Amino acid sequence: MTARHGALFVLYIMTPLLPLAAQPVERTDTPPIWRQAIGGAIMGLPSIQAESVTVVTDGGNLMTYSKRGKFLWNYNAKGRLAPYVTRSPEGTSYICRTTGVFIAVNRAGRELWRIELPAPIVSPVLVGWDGRLFVNTGEAIRCFTASGYPLWSRNLGEAPAAAPVLDRRGGITLALVSGELLEIDAFGASRTRKLTRLPALVQPLEGDAILLLYENGAMEISRLGRENSVLPSLGGGPLQAAGRGSRAAVILRNGKVCLVSADEAQILWSGDSHFTAAEPGEGVELLYDERGVYALSRSGAVHFSEDGARRWVMRLRGAAALPAFGDEGILYVGGADWILYAYKMEDQERTQPRSLYGPEPEGHYGTANPRPSPWAALEFPFDEGIMGPLMVQMKAAITEGRVGADEMDYTAYLMEIAGAAAVHSGAFFRPAVDIRRRLEAVLLLGFIGSRETVAFLADLYLGETESVIKAAAAEAIGRIGVDPDGSALRVFNSVAFSFAYQDDAQVLAATAAAAGALCRFSGPPLSGMGIKLLTALGMDHRPRLVRRVAMREISSLR
Repeated sequence: MTARHGALFVLYIMTPLLPLAAQPVERTDTPPIWRQAIGGAIMGLPSIQAESVTVVTDGGNLMTYSKRGKFLWNYNAKGRLAPYVTRSPEGTSYICRTTGVFIAVNRAGRELWRIELPAPIVSPVLVGWDGRLFVNTGEAIRCFTASGYPLWSRNLGEAPAAAPVLDRRGGITLALVSGELLEIDAFGASRTRKLTRLPALVQPLEGDAILLLYENGAMEISRLGRENSVLPSLGGGPLQAAGRGSRAAVILRNGKVCLVSADEAQILWSGDSHFTAAEPGEGVELLYDERGVYALSRSGAVHFSEDGARRWVMRLRGAAALPAFGDEGILYVGGADWILYAYKMEDQERTQPRSLYGPEPEGHYGTANPRPSPWAALEFPFDEGIMGPLMVQMKAAITEGRVGADEMDYTAYLMEIAGAAAVHSGAFFRPAVDIRRRLEAVLLLGFIGSRETVAFLADLYLGETESVIKAAAAEAIGRIGVDPDGSALRVFNSVAFSFAYQDDAQVLAATAAAAGALCRFSGPPLSGMGIKLLTALGMDHRPRLVRRVAMREISSLR
């Protein structure tokens, strides 16, 4: 923490944020395990990832602390920020200035990229299974790769009735004020369901089931091709919902928390939260995972087990924004006194599959191994008369951000071209595709590639004999920026220390640049592995170009 931050402890004399008086299950003996002065009013929900917590302040700062309270970094956006921050599994923070400048900041506090949106975001950015970003600017939804390259956009023509939510297909679901339920998949394709009345909330569940929650407490299950199923009334208006499998947790304006089963068409249990009547405009955050149900608001927090037992209640005063609850059992609360508080509420931690960084995605889009492209069945799929116009078409779509529903076909064809070296099989011989086309295909994959296509590019990099293609594969991986399990860096290491490539300046320089890009995007612990590789590539016995690139990348990481 800087001296400027430390001085804030002396200046703030507002009432500290403390638990109120107890009820039998309330945690009255839980003092903060740490507190840190922020230097500004906290806006919006803190975001927790990579064993750290990040908050947005009204001064345009993005500040991050470790789960133990150590100040890690402060990024200043040089302008007011919308009150939303979303962090990817890699720990990258996505924020937006009120002027529409959309910014990505890595887990070490360094800006990765920025782009201009026509309008600022109006709800938190949603992160898809492969790191793609769904961005809501009110009357439009836009989709970008994790590295900020546009994939598609969808003009809604009207504002959503509520913020979009991730669905079980890895896309988003939202209700429009005109009375339509809109489901948009990861590739921009959509389907609609006509609603007879506008729900207050929609919650996607298992399969194609969507729970519709109405202001009067009524509930229905919408399934494609079927009449809506009516569920028992909640007895009050819903504030927030969270789904898991075929069940949904719901918190009502009267403070009740309910668990609803779509399969059993009933309310499994209902319990009292930390409030009995929501204040006007009060927001609520609801979490539902294998540990149970957590309801969070500025007035407190409550935890219910899966069977409805109330484990603990925490009442708060002076919270400036919604608190956040982390996987390690820590409640983070931003106070009106410009102090961030951390309370250890339970020892129960989440048990879920994890990569080198955050949790593994719930599913996959299939871009790692897509079905054969529509052109693969042609007699001469790589004939220049076919391939040339298609490459022009794909390049234009990628450049203009209108890949959309063609993404899977484009990805498959680009992979087919990239891997189309000469093939010998007995008397059969298929000549290789022109190396310039292969090079172009590999580089285009970097612009639309996701974390799922990194494996293909890493295999290509490892097995390719042409230096120019090997170097292009490394460049494409660096452009994607995501290496969730460190597999790309491992193959980089295997080539960098291979006798066959010790003097190949083209391959090693591209490898150094890609390793630096991966380190900048993801930060530690991946950057530790990458810096060792860059240090080895910067040694005196390496070609001069390789040394120069490696040292430049190391310098950029300091």
